[in-house]
Amino acid sequence: MQHVSQAHASVRSDAGTPTSLGSRIIVNNVSKSYGADAFAKQVVHNCSFTIERGKLTVMIGPSGCGKSTLIRLIAGFERPISGTVTVDDKPVIGPGVDRLVVFQETALFPWMTTYDNIMYGPRARHEDTKEMRDFAEALLQKVGLSAFREKYPAQLSGGMQRRAELARSMINRPNVMILDEPFRGLDAMTKRLMQEYYANLYDEFRRTTFFVTTDIDEAIYLADRILIMTNIPTQVRAVIDVNLPRPRHVENITESDEANAIKMQALSLLHEEAMKSFAKGSKAAADFIDAYSKRMNKK
Repeated sequence: MQHVSQAHASVRSDAGTPTSLGSRIIVNNVSKSYGADAFAKQVVHNCSFTIERGKLTVMIGPSGCGKSTLIRLIAGFERPISGTVTVDDKPVIGPGVDRLVVFQETALFPWMTTYDNIMYGPRARHEDTKEMRDFAEALLQKVGLSAFREKYPAQLSGGMQRRAELARSMINRPNVMILDEPFRGLDAMTKRLMQEYYANLYDEFRRTTFFVTTDIDEAIYLADRILIMTNIPTQVRAVIDVNLPRPRHVENITESDEANAIKMQALSLLHEEAMKSFAKGSKAAADFIDAYSKRMNKK
């Protein structure tokens, strides 16, 4: 595994700046297969990496390489066939309130208003207190949904639904936020706005975050550290530490020589892994290679 060290920016302290919160996750020599005997298909093979406390770690790799499987293993929805996943040195043996997952598809309850969706977790724990109600109102304001607190999911745009889900996640104060391509399927403008919303939320709360994407620009904009994954069965191909200062702005990232150097390095590694998928007949890999080739021809 290649590790490219570019020194993390230090976490800000005192003076009104956030400190690192959350848990440290270690994935150690994890393997996962589906099917039995001759029909078994290995999806993850001897995979190891660390998600540091209070850092935003982004995983990126070819479509179908096993990223979502790793999310399920870290969340505790599934168990590896070998290796270990630990949170603060304790083995993951199942789901826990310390780890919260935001999936690709919306999970808002259609019969609840925006406010009631956000308050679902505290109410389920019998914590419908003034503190939690005030926190819900603050989160509504932070994600720009105060005027839509009494609207139902069907009355919200896709971007608004995603913002409501982020607020519903944050109110539970998880030690670890796990996001599986949460902005996939949104139009370009809404996706950019959602990236900015989440970056601002992260800068304020500084929870340990594990973010999965197939978008290299999104990865560089959000990440403290990028994990480049191999083709299936997946493992970590390279680790790239990103020391771009926070808070970040999309236009600054676009103009940054350091960000562009990271992007070209990551694209080169992803291209190699996509070629392996292409050799096995993956249409997703073929699409990636076509887009990558067009980008390189413009250089």
